[in-house]
Amino acid sequence: MAEAEAKVLPEATVARLTHYLRALNALEAQGLERTSSGVLAKEAGVNPAILRKDLSWLGSYGTRGVGYVVRELAEHINNTLGLNRDWRVLILGAGNLGRALSGYAGFAIRGFKVQAILDVDPAMIGSRVGQLQVEDSRDLASVVEREEINIAVLAVPGQAAQDLIYELSDLGVNSVLSFAPKPLVVPRGMNVRRVDLSTELQILAYLAVQS
Repeated sequence: MAEAEAKVLPEATVARLTHYLRALNALEAQGLERTSSGVLAKEAGVNPAILRKDLSWLGSYGTRGVGYVVRELAEHINNTLGLNRDWRVLILGAGNLGRALSGYAGFAIRGFKVQAILDVDPAMIGSRVGQLQVEDSRDLASVVEREEINIAVLAVPGQAAQDLIYELSDLGVNSVLSFAPKPLVVPRGMNVRRVDLSTELQILAYLAVQS
C-alpha cells in the first residue's frame, strides 16, 4: 500500500503555529505544565476556535477538560515546523541590514545558527561582524559546502538578489529569506520568503490615516 502523503498545512496556519510556540515557551518559563485552548489562544492573540482548528491539523494533542501538556505540544509544533533540524544560515550582504541580522539573538534561540556572512565590497571583506569575518561573495560555493548551509538570507539590492537566487539554486540551497526591494524570479523547487520593509511602512501609514 502506498505511504500516505504528509499533510501540507495552510500558510496562515503555519504562521500562527509560530505564535503558539512562542506562547507555549512563555508559559513553560512560568512553570506551567498544562494549559487550556482559551489561555493559549489569549497568549498567542488569536480566537480559541481558530487555535483549535489549527492544532487539529497536528492530530489530537488536547484532552477535553484537561487541556494541553505544554512541553508535549511545544515539541510537536517544533517537529512540525522542522525546528528539530540543524538550520545553518548564510547572510549575503554585509551592509547595515546584513550586520543587524547577523547579530539578531532570536535566530539562535529558535535554532537558526548564522554560519557566515558574505559581501562583494573589498572594503567589507575581512572585517568582523560579531564572531564572524566577512568573506568574499565570489567564494559562495565553497562557503555553502564548508558550512553545510541550508538557508540563505539576501540583504542585497534587487538585481544582485536575482543573480544570487540562481546561484543558490544551483548549489542546492532552496530556502531563502529575501529583503531585496523587488519580486524575484524563483526556480522550481525553491522556497523564497520576501520581506518588503517599505511596503509594510506604507501599509502602516495608510492605517494611521484611517484611524
